[in-house]
Amino acid sequence: MNRTDSLDFIELVEQTKRGRLRVYLGFAAGVGKTYRMLKEAHTLQKRGVDIVVGFVETHGRSETAAIIDGLKVIPRKKHEYRGIVVEEMDLDAVLARHPQVAIVDEVAHTNVPTCRNRKRYQDILELLDSGINVICAFNVQHLESLNDLVKEAADVKVRETIPDPFLKQADQVVTLDLTVEDLLLRLREGKIYDEDKIPWAREHFFKKENLDTLRELTLREVVENIERIISKGWGHEKTDGPLVTSDRVMVCVASASPQAHNLLSRGSRMAGRLNTHWFVVYVETPRESPLRIDAQAQRGLLDIINRAGDLGAEFVKLRAKDPVTAILDFANSHSVKHIVMGYSREPWWKMILGRSFLFRMLRYSAFFDLYIISTPDQKGETG
Repeated sequence: MNRTDSLDFIELVEQTKRGRLRVYLGFAAGVGKTYRMLKEAHTLQKRGVDIVVGFVETHGRSETAAIIDGLKVIPRKKHEYRGIVVEEMDLDAVLARHPQVAIVDEVAHTNVPTCRNRKRYQDILELLDSGINVICAFNVQHLESLNDLVKEAADVKVRETIPDPFLKQADQVVTLDLTVEDLLLRLREGKIYDEDKIPWAREHFFKKENLDTLRELTLREVVENIERIISKGWGHEKTDGPLVTSDRVMVCVASASPQAHNLLSRGSRMAGRLNTHWFVVYVETPRESPLRIDAQAQRGLLDIINRAGDLGAEFVKLRAKDPVTAILDFANSHSVKHIVMGYSREPWWKMILGRSFLFRMLRYSAFFDLYIISTPDQKGETG
């Protein structure tokens, strides 16, 4: 599944000026991502590759700490912030050292404000842009588009996230498919957390049903990324040519939509599976002009714009009296096939008179695949 035998990572290293990215993707702490990264680092080092550890967090695990021995480690940089000394990856030191490959852990980590980049994944992007190849690791629940799904399915709220385009640009994605039973055994044996933290972990994140859900999401994500990589040409230089446009995705949002985050996550997942460009479209009608909507709605719209960018979408604002006509005209002119929108309860008289937004979208979108997403209580808005 992971294609680690069919193409060695070092072959990719030699094929491009921009750095290559290899991701170890896990479904929970303790599956062995960091250990496998460091083991691979030893293998590459023995083959003559100039490789350094940019940042690794052992979390007190003796097996992980022991395998660092023998590797070149870039010392962390100390930052003093609000009277506390925090150690972060020394990005400038790694750039100056300019190894062939850098190992970077804890990709979803938020840097202390005194760092140049806000997030560690942005540090990795800077390394890649400088021509340094990166091997990194994180868990699937940190993907931005899965945040709402993980919260709903596993009752886990993940605060630090990584935008999906980061994973989509990976040249290789590897998963460690440890069984849930084996992971729980590692937890009970104290190989993941200290003994005093084990009861709390088993009562919260490390429930079997949660882990089953996250494991399934991880395997699905890896399969989709492998298909995406193969479609681009495994191991070949990426091009800036046009994407296939027949399956383009469009998500329709309103400024104050309570469903917006869910709709954007659905659109991102769909575009990812299809490996296509996608749009987030907002129609500014006269009643939604900046002078007429309140500050809360404006903040909601700004949040939608920022989240759309994080998920790799192109945000488009249209101005029109009739949102249905504007949406369908845009879809026609931009080769959109899939339209994602939220379910909305509208006055009965609008349905009878044929003036309902939902009714008109269903009536006039015969040439598109229309996806109507509802919340559990079916009280969302669209438009």
